[in-house]
Amino acid sequence: MGGPAGASSSFSGLRCRNANEDWMSELCPRLWDVPLHHLSIPGSHDTMTYCLNKKSPISQEESRVLRLLNKAFPCITRPVVLKWSVTQVLDVTEQLDTGVRYLDLRIAHMLDGSEKNLHFVHMVYTTALVEDTLTEISEWLEQHPHEVVILACRNFEGLTEDLHEYLISCIKTIFGDMLCPRGVSDEGGGRPQVSPRARRSSPSPCICLRGTLGVAAAVTPAAGGVLNNSRSQPSCRPTWSWGWLLVRMAARDGFRELHTRAGRGGSCLRLHLLTVPGGLFVAGINLTENLQYILAHPSESLEKMTLPNLPRLRAWVREQCPGPGSRCTNVIAGDFVGEDSFVSDVIALNQKLLWC
Repeated sequence: MGGPAGASSSFSGLRCRNANEDWMSELCPRLWDVPLHHLSIPGSHDTMTYCLNKKSPISQEESRVLRLLNKAFPCITRPVVLKWSVTQVLDVTEQLDTGVRYLDLRIAHMLDGSEKNLHFVHMVYTTALVEDTLTEISEWLEQHPHEVVILACRNFEGLTEDLHEYLISCIKTIFGDMLCPRGVSDEGGGRPQVSPRARRSSPSPCICLRGTLGVAAAVTPAAGGVLNNSRSQPSCRPTWSWGWLLVRMAARDGFRELHTRAGRGGSCLRLHLLTVPGGLFVAGINLTENLQYILAHPSESLEKMTLPNLPRLRAWVREQCPGPGSRCTNVIAGDFVGEDSFVSDVIALNQKLLWC
């Protein structure tokens, strides 16, 4: 009895390795010099919604009517809001383990929250704090020294200038030399030139993007410890450097097929395109619902609406091709990333680069 029990105890501490946990470092050597903006990279849409707070107030950026309904009928309003706000079930470490390398982080400060406590938000706020989550990502990177993680930080609801500086300070302190260095960007546009070969000879780069309402910036350490780029003016304090992102719906011929009904009234399959001219390109594929659909399907949720349609999304993903062309994809971000072969399908697109 004692022998098997001891063996069981020893195996219980072991964690099964995910097949995509180190996919970047395991790419074919012929792809080691391909820059990130030419690779196919899986991402998660609204990364942190797995930990939305059931007791959280409605976001200040939501409609006044919804916030009033939540105050008047919280027992009815809040469960409905939560059902249609959750886009992920895996936590951030599990997402990274499954192969996700683009994290969609929507940062906010609650109106009545503690002074330096920053949360994530998607209609309601998360239980997780930004500083703790960034630390968790940093710890994961330390265990995976040849992988690259792209952090797309946006929204910034309720952040004052002091809180912005606090956030920048957290990023610099937590990630340190993991941040994508200034020297790996093109002089003409600041596009990240990190490649698999570069990752093998330096600490894990963490590329941070800061954006809101179609604006974003690459955060990279510069001389004197100031976060800026060649377009920014000299500053005596940390600042965000700005690079314009274009948000387009059905902007290119190759993506129009996604703008069709999902088969049930009111839900629509959409492709959200987020591009940096000459740089990273993010395609967010996710089902969106309208109020009429929600009212007509009171027992449903975003998850119940999405899961039956994953085969359609998977079929579209497999038709894409990464690379430098105008119709090529780069980052593809989806909902419920651990539910099917989405991540593996996006990674597998990199094999098409070997055919060129």
